[in-house]
This record gives sequence, structure tokens and C-alpha cells, in this order.
Amino acid sequence: MAAVTNGQPRSPGRGTGGANKALASALKDAGCSYASLAHRVNELGRRQGVDTNYDKASVTRWLQGQQPRGRTPELIAAVLCERLARALSPADLGFVPDQQRPVVGRALVYGEDVADTLHTLAELGSTDISRRTLLGPVPFVPGALTNPQREWLLWLLEKDRTTCGTGETGGLRLVPAAAAAPGCAGPVEQVHAMIGMFDEMDNHYGGGGVRTSIVHYLSTEIIPMLQQRGLAPARLRELFAAAARLAAMAGWSSYDAGEYGLAQRYMTQGLRLCAEGRDRVLGGQILAGLSHLATSLGRPDEGVCLARAGLATATGAGSPLGLMRLYAMSARGHAALGRARETSEALRAAERELTASRGSAGESPWVRFLDHHYLEAESAVCFRDLGWASQAETTATRSVRAHADRRRRQAISRSVLATAQLQQHRLDEALGTATEALAALSGVHSERSIQALRDFRGRLGPHRDEPMVQEFERRSRPVLGAVA
Repeated sequence: MAAVTNGQPRSPGRGTGGANKALASALKDAGCSYASLAHRVNELGRRQGVDTNYDKASVTRWLQGQQPRGRTPELIAAVLCERLARALSPADLGFVPDQQRPVVGRALVYGEDVADTLHTLAELGSTDISRRTLLGPVPFVPGALTNPQREWLLWLLEKDRTTCGTGETGGLRLVPAAAAAPGCAGPVEQVHAMIGMFDEMDNHYGGGGVRTSIVHYLSTEIIPMLQQRGLAPARLRELFAAAARLAAMAGWSSYDAGEYGLAQRYMTQGLRLCAEGRDRVLGGQILAGLSHLATSLGRPDEGVCLARAGLATATGAGSPLGLMRLYAMSARGHAALGRARETSEALRAAERELTASRGSAGESPWVRFLDHHYLEAESAVCFRDLGWASQAETTATRSVRAHADRRRRQAISRSVLATAQLQQHRLDEALGTATEALAALSGVHSERSIQALRDFRGRLGPHRDEPMVQEFERRSRPVLGAVA
């Protein structure tokens, strides 16, 4: 009979290859105890949908040569990346790599050669579409966020230096493609039309419902077009910017589907394409997406850094709405860290940029969806995290009213509103609002919405003996899963 480890049978023959000296060395360098490693692996795994219960005995077995199952080697590498502040792969830690998944590691890197980036994106997309047999689970790796930030900012600095004093802008802000006559739309206009369609589907049905279509279109239609490079330089830049937007959308929809590791990889590669498009506004928005991802997955410190990198990118690019979103992401990171003063300062800066905007018509096409309702919704989350229940209730209520036709935003804002009511000891109202949020999730494939409601449910612990709470947990179980 096979031995059982962490609730799963251990395959015969695995874990018999002798002591794992590479892991032992990394643990020593990081000053990481067995218990703290196991705790952080469990914590990071739960945030990414992996339920594990490792302890220091598990770490002892890994050091003795046992190969952890599933995505655990990647989680161990992610934890030690954090501690050592350098990139590490499972292979670096003595774990046997999955031979079919080398693209998973390459896609975390902001590459110098854009041809390699296109190849990586195409391979990631094709394996993603066939992922049940080829890709498997892909972890979010906080330690890999430093490389794209550094490489992007260095590129930006070098580009500014080469254009400074020449009277040129270097093409660092996208000029939106001109409208083509009916029946005469070129490839850039066609891509913009598809982006608009994907946006509409995403708003109504959530990222989980449109993700595969975005990935397929990017990897089978757009990347081959870019690899041929049959366009004039100006149009090619526009096409690269549109492709960067699609890669970011693939990342955002992956995030919405709970595929956090894929979200990180698509956004990272999209940032590299954005350099070819020379679009500061879009670059800032991709960094905003990575900031949102990092903060939501328990790394608000990284979320603040990414927002700062985005602000450095987009300042002077002529997009107050883009800056507004970046200040809002900075505020979310600070709020998650409990920094009230910094949160308030960032939200005030976001308000100033919103006031400075001349409206969506005068903005980049990538940020025209942003408005004061967006800022209200993000502010409500900040107030919730800081425990400012009255302000959270007021702003979340306005957000609910403003997004009557967007069920995902409805579900998220109602969940925040329910938490604000609970924080004010109004249990009946909170459960009623949360039930409405649950109804808003019908037909919407959005892990972000589900997580927002799980956050509320997790706060019901002190009230679990109440019959109405038990009834809510029973009704929510098919959507939210069992109570942890």
C-alpha cells in the first residue's frame, strides 16, 4: 500500500533520491525555519486555491529527498524567492522539473528580444488552451515581479535619454488608430474592434467566460501577424500596442477566472509588447493590473511598488484617468497594509487627476472606461480594509447604484457594502445585502467577485451560531464552496 503524505498517496520510487542539498542551502541562506516555510507555503497556496496542510515534518521529508506533489515545488520556490530577493525555480531547489512546462518559467521574464517574447506568448497561449494535458496548475510568484518592473523602467529611462533634446517624443504615447472608412478597416482597426467586443463580453459575463477566446485570438491571429511584420513602422507600433492590450486582457481575464499565475505571466509579456508600441499610458495600466493582482494575493507591499512604477511611467503621458487608476491602486495597497495617512493621500491624488481629466473623449482608448464611479468602488474597498465602515457604506452604496448593468461590479460592491454593514453590527442588513450579491453572481464567471463575497463570509465567524448565518452559509456553499 502506498504511503500517504499530506492527505495524498506518495508515488512509489519518489523521494528516494537522497538528501536535497539545494533546498537545505536555500533555507540556510534565507534564515527560514521549517515551520515558517510550511506556514507560508500553506498561506500562499490557499490564496491561489490550493488547500494544503504542510508542517515542519513535511519540510523534513522534502529535505530528505521527497518530491512534493502538484504545484507545491513552485510555491516553495515562490516563498524562498521572497526571502532571498532573487529568482529561484523548483529545479534550483533540487526538485524535478516538469519537462512539458518550460514556458511557465520563461513567461515570468521580461525579455530583451521581442521575437522571443512573441514566441513565448504564442507557446503560452497554445498550451493554455490545451492546459488540461499540457500546462497544469501555474502559481503566482511574487518574487518574479521585480524583473519586469526593473527592465521596463530602465527601457523607459533609456528611451527618454535618446529622444531628449531632439524635438521628438519617441512615440511614447500611442496615437489612437484613425477611423477607417466602412469596408476599408485595416488590421489595427480590426484588432481594436475585437478588443471592444471582448471588453463588452467581459463586463457582462466576467473574465472566466471570455478568457479562452482572448487567448486564442491573441496566439493564433495577432502574434503571427506581428511575426510577419508587413506593416509600416507607425502602424506596426500601433499593432504592438493593441497586442499588448490583448495580452493584458488575457491576464486580467485569467485573474478574473482565478488563474493567478497565468494572469501574472500574460501581463508581464504584455508589458514587453508595450515597449514596442511605445505607449506610456498602456504601460501604466498593465502595471496597475499587476498591482491589483499582487495586493489581492497578499502582497500589498509589491502592489504599492508596482503602482509607483506605473505612476513614474504614465506621468506626463497626457492621461489623468490613467494616473487616477494608478493612485487608486496605490491606495488599495496602503489600505491593505493599514496605512491610513498614505491611503488618504493617494485617494486625494486620484480625485485631483479625475478632476483634471477632460473626459473620456480626450483620453487614451485604454482608459476610457474609467470614471468617478470606478474611483468610488475602489475607495469603498480601501475604507473597508481600514475599518472605516461608515465611509465604506456610503461609497459602496453609490457604486451599487451606478453599476446596475454590470453584475460583476454589482457583486463586488454589494459584498463590500455587506461587510461595512457587518462592521456596524447590522447583521440582518449585511446578510440581506450579501444574499443580493450572491444573486448577482448568477451567470457571471468571476473569481474576483466570488473572493469578495468569501471575504465577507469569512468575517461571519463570531456569528456562526446564528440560524440566519447558517442559512446564508448553506445557500452560498454551491457558489463559494465550503467554509474553511
